[in-house]
Amino acid sequence: MATTTSAPEAILAAVGGPENIVNLTHCATRLRFELQDASVVDKATVEKIPGVMGAVPQAGDRYQIIIGGAVQGVYDEIMNLPAMKGGGGTSGQSNADVKAAARAKARGKNAFVDAFFEYLSDSFRPLLPVLLGTSLIIAGEAMAEAFGLIDTRAEVKPAWLAFVDAMYRSVFYFLPIMVAYNASKKLRIDPWVGTAIMAALLTPNFIDMSNLEKTSNVVCTHNAVLDQDFCTATVFGLPMQLNDYGGQVFTPLIMVALLAPLYKGLTRIISPNLQMVFVPFLSFIIMMPITAFALGPIGIWVGTALGTALSTLNNAAPVVFAIIIPLLYPFLVPLGLHWPLNALMLANIDTLGYDFIQGPMGAWNFACFGATAAVLAISIRDRDNEMRQTAFGALVAGLFGGISEPSLYGIHLRFKRIYPRMLVGCAVGGLIVGLGGGVNARTFAFTSLLTIPVFSPMALYAIAIAAAFFTSFIILFISDYRTAEEKAEARAAAAADGFVEASPEETAADLALEAAKAAPKPALVAGVVTELVAPVRGTVIPLAEVADPVFSGGAVGQGAGIEPSEQEIVVVAPAAGTVVVAPASGHAYGINLDSGLEVLIHVGLDTVEMEGKGFNVLVKQGDHVEAGQELVRVDRATVEQAGHPLTTPVLITNTGAFASVEAIASGAVAPGDPLLRITA
Repeated sequence: MATTTSAPEAILAAVGGPENIVNLTHCATRLRFELQDASVVDKATVEKIPGVMGAVPQAGDRYQIIIGGAVQGVYDEIMNLPAMKGGGGTSGQSNADVKAAARAKARGKNAFVDAFFEYLSDSFRPLLPVLLGTSLIIAGEAMAEAFGLIDTRAEVKPAWLAFVDAMYRSVFYFLPIMVAYNASKKLRIDPWVGTAIMAALLTPNFIDMSNLEKTSNVVCTHNAVLDQDFCTATVFGLPMQLNDYGGQVFTPLIMVALLAPLYKGLTRIISPNLQMVFVPFLSFIIMMPITAFALGPIGIWVGTALGTALSTLNNAAPVVFAIIIPLLYPFLVPLGLHWPLNALMLANIDTLGYDFIQGPMGAWNFACFGATAAVLAISIRDRDNEMRQTAFGALVAGLFGGISEPSLYGIHLRFKRIYPRMLVGCAVGGLIVGLGGGVNARTFAFTSLLTIPVFSPMALYAIAIAAAFFTSFIILFISDYRTAEEKAEARAAAAADGFVEASPEETAADLALEAAKAAPKPALVAGVVTELVAPVRGTVIPLAEVADPVFSGGAVGQGAGIEPSEQEIVVVAPAAGTVVVAPASGHAYGINLDSGLEVLIHVGLDTVEMEGKGFNVLVKQGDHVEAGQELVRVDRATVEQAGHPLTTPVLITNTGAFASVEAIASGAVAPGDPLLRITA
């Protein structure tokens, strides 16, 4: 009886099995692999697995597979597979360990900056689920208040409402403790030591130091502008500012950054038998006073200063500020550089009681979701099942979860036409926010449909995000998210799957191409050998040495690679046949030869990105060419300046119809020299 391969099993097989996995972790939306050899992974194969939204190869044999909100379940299922029970290739390291090891391999002047943003990212990322959960509680309160059902500002509240407030305030008030825990894990020290140091400043004992009836040697002054009391205590003969550290994020980040080298230094000088007691003890008596006297006030000052600077810009030029924020975010999020702004949002809420960054940020998110919706609509129209599944999952994650990563990694970063069109939606939404005087949020919230009530004024915010969404949607739906070549490839794939039929609107060239594909193929007589000649002058290399896993792995077909040697590269037809692929970019040519062979000549690697620059295309789809007829002339210097390899794979794309495809040439070849031997 046939068995069905599950998605986790298919993912495991696609990455080369357990033996190829050095480490597997996950974040909010992605499986993160560190592999022995990432070149064995076929991106196209991975992205066809049900539930996979996209695949992102990275440097250092790392690989990310985008799953979306279901990533935890998929991760658990992979780890529970029998093949993984013995540990597979995993090392048991944490996600932080994997990244730290990757950075250790990296070299360059940006290593410190990289480490800084990784520190911020990993200190906040684990908190996203609880922040999302609490933001929905606040959104529910805001909705109830909008309908006049409750009054959250009343001096005397019913007990049930006070309890609901406690349900979400727990996360925001104790946020410094949670950040300290994550930051300590990130820097590989005992997370409970960092947690305990930060918790000391949130205990009732520390808070009561500001109570003049309970504590002596305390002086308080009232600030009429802020309507707050500021107290200073004399402790050990030194002045200590008594701040409220609930909700602060900069203080734990600074504290842990100094605690880590102290902690590690103590473990080096204290005997292992005594470390359990004396490392925490000495860490406490050194870092608790330093944090209370210096780092705590510095953290508050940093957060206040940054927030004030942005607030000044927002007040002085609200339109400029509201446009800059959504235009920056599409570039910050893929690089992980948005975390400092998230920290500022939390600091604003703690110091001001509201945040002014999230409103304009919502314009970016909904412009992103509008672009995804356009891709979904186009994929439905074109019957592109694979993209329809990817876009639908990403859109649901965005509209109801406020999560942009599935859209970014699964779609937007794969198609270069999307970003410039999406930025128009970002600018339109931001402009509306700015002209309306700005939008504030009372809490840190994911900008989704469910959190609209959190923003004020709610009507202005709703109009702005709707404008951002539909601007991106309309522009992208009209202009399409694919280049002409990408549309042709998608159509060919759909036709191969039986989803698309020729329409009256197709051009004559399209009809000629379809006719060539549908024409009866010459009968293949078993044992008959055909030799295919080289289409370009250069040096032959084995297909396995081509620096592209799709080609070297034989996914497209068997054949050989050629390193062109001429300054002006001339590619010719190896035999008579019909051109079935000839994109405007000039980088690839598919020819159905009269002999029954189907040949693909791919000029250079990733040269599609050059959009035809340096390529003088001499044929078009539907043309019948003769042996030796020129297909394209390529300027070597232009391609090399763009940084693309000129390696030219020559492949038999219908390899499955033959008994064998063998490379018979080595060293230098010229057009017309035997290259491949194909046996029927």
